[in-house]
Amino acid sequence: MTSQITMTAMTGVEFLLTAVIAFMFWKRNLHHRYPAMSAYLGLRLLSTLGFSLLLLGQSGRLVATADFERVCKQVYFFSFWAVYLASAVILYFICLEIFRSALSAVPGLLKFGIVIFRWAVLVSIIVTFSTVTFAHLGVGAITDVAIALMRSVSLLEICLLAFLCLSMNALRLSVRDMAFGLSLGFGVMASNDFVTVSLISRFASLTAPLQFAYEGVILVSLGTWVAYCAMPEPVRKPVVVPVNSTIYRWNEIASALGHPGTQVAGPQQANSFFLTDVENVVDKVLSRNLKSRQSEL
Repeated sequence: MTSQITMTAMTGVEFLLTAVIAFMFWKRNLHHRYPAMSAYLGLRLLSTLGFSLLLLGQSGRLVATADFERVCKQVYFFSFWAVYLASAVILYFICLEIFRSALSAVPGLLKFGIVIFRWAVLVSIIVTFSTVTFAHLGVGAITDVAIALMRSVSLLEICLLAFLCLSMNALRLSVRDMAFGLSLGFGVMASNDFVTVSLISRFASLTAPLQFAYEGVILVSLGTWVAYCAMPEPVRKPVVVPVNSTIYRWNEIASALGHPGTQVAGPQQANSFFLTDVENVVDKVLSRNLKSRQSEL
């Protein structure tokens, strides 16, 4: 079996695993809980089919004409980077969905954490566009922006996985929870991207073996998602902590942020001139009543 046939077979297995995950998501109604993840799976399925047809067109297996092959190459270039860029944007929303699901038991920290999460995304986008070198001019600049944006979201995926691993005990988050499973798969894929890019840039002779290793890690990640979708998800336990615990204080403080304090109606300082006039009127009335009684006597 040649390397090309092996890679084609692994790509077919990747498509089948993605289809199985999408079906399980629909069957378990997880698309309501993770809509961005469902969109990502649908984009992955459709793009794999489209890219396969375009590759066949480039090789001349569909229509053996030079013009058709050239058009297929151009369409493949623009569609590939468009899908790559769209995947990076969708992954931002997937990380937000996982974050919401993981911190659903502590609404105060969730609200405050989402604000920090959005600012982190904004800063990462600004840093991404400010560090793009634009080595390619014209249409080729799309590749630089897409790669930089995907690198930024990959760092976010790894940080999210590290956060869940460190706070699982405090959040009462089970290892079998779907939020942790999705984060685990994306974290492994992101690490795979960084390691592969680093090794290819240093050891060009390992390009072919690294391609098989890269595809193998992707299959393992997809297989992990299949396992998480197949096994029953444990019921999320409520976060019960002592009143004097740190996480309880943080949750109460985060819940209070952004809410104006309750205004209590208290005694107000009256106008001193108004009180003086009232006292004078009362004194005059009392003095008149006293005089009238004395005249009657």
